[in-house]
Order: sequence, then C-alpha cells, then structure tokens
Amino acid sequence: MSVHIVRLGSERLPHEGTRIGTVRRPPRGVPKSEFAKRNYYDVWYPELAPSVETMKLGQSAETPADWAAFVKAYKREMAEPSAARSIGLLAVLSHNADFSVGCYCEIEAQCHRSVLRELLKEQGAKLD
Repeated sequence: MSVHIVRLGSERLPHEGTRIGTVRRPPRGVPKSEFAKRNYYDVWYPELAPSVETMKLGQSAETPADWAAFVKAYKREMAEPSAARSIGLLAVLSHNADFSVGCYCEIEAQCHRSVLRELLKEQGAKLD
C-alpha cells in the first residue's frame, strides 16, 4: 500500500489505485465522462493544487530563486488548515490503500507534485 505521484494523462501503473487530480482545472476539451478513461483522474481534488497566482509563479520560474519563491508560496498554501488536514489524511490512508496523486506537468521536478511528495513524506506517507 502506498501513494504514487504521477503525471495525469500517463499510462496507469500496476497497483496505482484511485487517481486523484490535484490540479486547479480539469483537462481542456475532454468530456467529464472521459477523465478516468483517458487516465487523467478518477477524483478531482483541486484543494491540493496551487492557487492561480502561485501556479503562475511556478510556471514562470526560470531560476532556482524563482522556483524557491514558488515552493515557499505553495507550502504556505498547503499549511492552511484545510489543505494540511487533507495532506495528513492522505498520509494516513497511504498505509492502508494504493492511490495516486498527480498533475499534468511533464517534469515532476518542475511541478507542484514534487513539493506535494515532500509534504506527504513529512507527514509520514508511505510513498512508492
């Protein structure tokens, strides 16, 4: 049992479990009925996505300092009570169920999911 960090839209891995989309917006041009069939996500959970302003910081990051500013802003958002409780819940569930969380970004190191991985680990999540 563990939580997997994935790119939404990629082929599903064995034992990946339910795929949770931690993105601000659903995939463009894809009918809601097709989200799971096209390997985007089974459940949409935008509460763990960066705000629009923070997302723009990450997308425009060109230097390590820019990326650090994004990480700081995203961590601040994830420290809010609702998000922090969600991360704690996912961390606990990772010991009893297989599931995955993800985003559309191609490169995890340049995506909020790399920070989400770190936050889950800090809360004791069992990661793949």
